[in-house]
Amino acid sequence: MTRRSIDMAEVLDRLNTAAAAIDRTVTLMEICGTHTVAAFRCGLHSLMPQNVRLLSGPGCPVCVTSQSDIDMMVALGSLEGVIVCTYGDMIRVPGATGSLETARSQGAQVRVVYSAMDAVQFAAEHRDRQVVFAAVGFETTTPATAAAVVEADRRKLDNFTILTSHKLVVPAIKALLDGGDVSLDGFLCPGHVSVIIGAEAYRPIVHEYHMRCVIAGFETLGMAAGLTRLTEQVRDGQVLLENMYPQAVTSEGNRVAQELIARVFEPATVAWRALGEIPESGLVLRPQYHQFDAQRRFNLAAPDSPDPEGCLCGQVITGRATPHDCGLFGTACTPIHPIGPCMVSFEGTCQAWFKYRRPAEPASAGGRS
Repeated sequence: MTRRSIDMAEVLDRLNTAAAAIDRTVTLMEICGTHTVAAFRCGLHSLMPQNVRLLSGPGCPVCVTSQSDIDMMVALGSLEGVIVCTYGDMIRVPGATGSLETARSQGAQVRVVYSAMDAVQFAAEHRDRQVVFAAVGFETTTPATAAAVVEADRRKLDNFTILTSHKLVVPAIKALLDGGDVSLDGFLCPGHVSVIIGAEAYRPIVHEYHMRCVIAGFETLGMAAGLTRLTEQVRDGQVLLENMYPQAVTSEGNRVAQELIARVFEPATVAWRALGEIPESGLVLRPQYHQFDAQRRFNLAAPDSPDPEGCLCGQVITGRATPHDCGLFGTACTPIHPIGPCMVSFEGTCQAWFKYRRPAEPASAGGRS
């Protein structure tokens, strides 16, 4: 697609033309929570050709955080003298014994912060308390956590630690494809993660898995253009990596952010909701920063925590089900009373369905096309 000015009518015309030339269903997946909610909010699904469908993947950081990590966060909140700092979405995710919000109502010290540096500053102002930052997110938020650890080290804050649940996108894509549960034709890749890791990070997905990858921004036109290129690739028998967000994403990514992450963290095998343990898919603190590891400081063991009974969040974030397939959706599980993280997070597929797609849809998104 050229850089000349284009409009939505032209993009949709190209999308429909490409889809009409394909005699089967084309199944695409977005792997970004921001794409998920933006697509529902703008009604993008209703503009898709009948034989092109868009599934939600493991792109919501709250949703992919394992149940055991949630339970460790809640356990920390119950410790005397500990203050847990977290981003807003995490406070309401239910664990086996309740959420951080529940713990706070029972006297736990839980603070919502807007950045990792806020937690560092809070620790500096409360040297008599242990401050733990619940570090959740993909490569987009990881540099901020790394910078916070470096700053805490510089300021010699012996009362600051992090409980890291940072995840890496590309290993998750590989694990999803290795699972073979859902047949896909291509990925709409996340814009902001790609700013950090660079477009070339998806090259192994294209070469090793023969899977189309198109990076797109978050405006309606940008997402539609990305889906159009994926559909045109299917029509033309092509398998390409394309960057439709060049104003923000470069081939190599943000080297400064990458170096900061590598300075503080190293890859490790970590647990994901629904995807299990994935090698080299998460980030843990390097040995020189182990003093900031909350799990080590408080001798926490990751509990064996099953997902909530009846909750299909795991199937939803791996494209094997839609919220409509879940018997809890919209009845027992609502944004006011969430049972699973997909209903908690602003970027969660279930919350997006609840807000923007309430009428029931009979067709399941799971299975092979």
